Amino acid sequence: MDNADTQSSGLPLCVDLDGTLLKSDLLYESLLALLRANPLYLLLLPWWLLRGKAALKRAVASRVRLDTAFLPYDQRVLALAGGHDGPRVLCTASDSELAESVAGHLGLFDTVIASDGRCNLNGPRKAQALIQRYGAQGFIYAGNSRIDLQVWRHARSAWVVNATASLAAAAARVSDVAGTLPAQGGGVRTWLKAIRLHQWLKNLLVLIPLLASHQFVEPDSAIAALTAFLAFGLCASGVYVLNDLLDLPADRQHPSKRLRPFAAGNLPLLHGLVAAPVLTLAGFALALSCNLQFALTLGVYYLVTLGYSLYLKRIVMLDVVVLAALYTLRIIGGTVAIAAELSFWLLAFSMFIFLSLAMLKRYVELGITLSNGKAHASGRGYAVDDLPLLQSLGASSGYIAVLVLALYINSPESLQLYSRPQLLWLLCPILLYWISRVWVVAHRGGMHDDPVVFAATDRMSQCLLALGALIVVGAI
Repeated sequence: MDNADTQSSGLPLCVDLDGTLLKSDLLYESLLALLRANPLYLLLLPWWLLRGKAALKRAVASRVRLDTAFLPYDQRVLALAGGHDGPRVLCTASDSELAESVAGHLGLFDTVIASDGRCNLNGPRKAQALIQRYGAQGFIYAGNSRIDLQVWRHARSAWVVNATASLAAAAARVSDVAGTLPAQGGGVRTWLKAIRLHQWLKNLLVLIPLLASHQFVEPDSAIAALTAFLAFGLCASGVYVLNDLLDLPADRQHPSKRLRPFAAGNLPLLHGLVAAPVLTLAGFALALSCNLQFALTLGVYYLVTLGYSLYLKRIVMLDVVVLAALYTLRIIGGTVAIAAELSFWLLAFSMFIFLSLAMLKRYVELGITLSNGKAHASGRGYAVDDLPLLQSLGASSGYIAVLVLALYINSPESLQLYSRPQLLWLLCPILLYWISRVWVVAHRGGMHDDPVVFAATDRMSQCLLALGALIVVGAI
């Protein structure tokens, strides 16, 4: 034990909450909980803020209830507090109602010092409160932000948590640093995971009208389709970020979704609240550069997706119909982007095949719920008793998509586009086999929770896709 540790032994360990003990911020956690309860509360936020930040925190905290058991705690800080041999104090600018709830759940802290609706306890106010209670140099303080320098300068020693090297160096100039706990996550790879770049595979549907209408040899159409692909990708990423922010409680109770960057606390919620509109606006800017009709289609997609994230995903069966419609809207967007005519056959096939995949997604989620010993899926309207029904309806919908494909092959539209349309009949058994296979894989518990990702990474699915592409090329 070094000299600083010897001098600090037995002193109160005062731990900051937001960004230190918690890899998140309770203000933004509670604001998002408020919006989940009623988005109209947005209109009251400016009024509450006019009365001061402490009043805003109290107004929000009094209207929400956070499940403190599933908040993303920093295990290193919990271990630090648990091993301290003196009093442990939770000292935070968060509202006392929320801070007391966290302390009650953890059972680690002897005292809670927090904002009370009148005083926003941050920076110099926090320092003054600790000095009045413990005296200058009479406490150890663990914090994570630059404003904590005003507290560290009055502390006997400092713990610098989740901070940059420059902040750690600044803390060392005003206090004896007992230790540092470097920041974890937050890099480029974390952001790529947050915007779900791999999910852009779904937006390849935008290119289907270009291929189906055989306009891929026309440069203007190809450029328009690629622009539409990027616009959908950016807009979808904005929606994914917003959805993750609104879905925090449910995601944290899910075995795999709890690892998502915002749910796990690897990215600040404030950054997500900024990124969501920026990505969305960038998508719409690209859409307008394509044409107004495409921008309007993208607007419908965004509004439906927003409605799904806020409410529709909790309504049994309507949620899967909406998911299928969102896939179909991508195809409609690709058609509008290249100024082609909408194909009845393509839209009908899309609706049925993606309804099957949407039900498959719910089936897999319910299977995970059942394996975890729960009766109901968190954040969804389904119970594990619905598994047989989803399996039956989902497989049936997939087979109807095969029927639509068979009817299209013998239609006048097909005869106009293909010189050897009879070759397209080979697509029917391939699609029948693939649909049957993915449902069998899901039934046996081997399916990824997103069927589209499974299809993109599964070797058999890749081979079948390549074979189907060769058949289509041969039929042209």
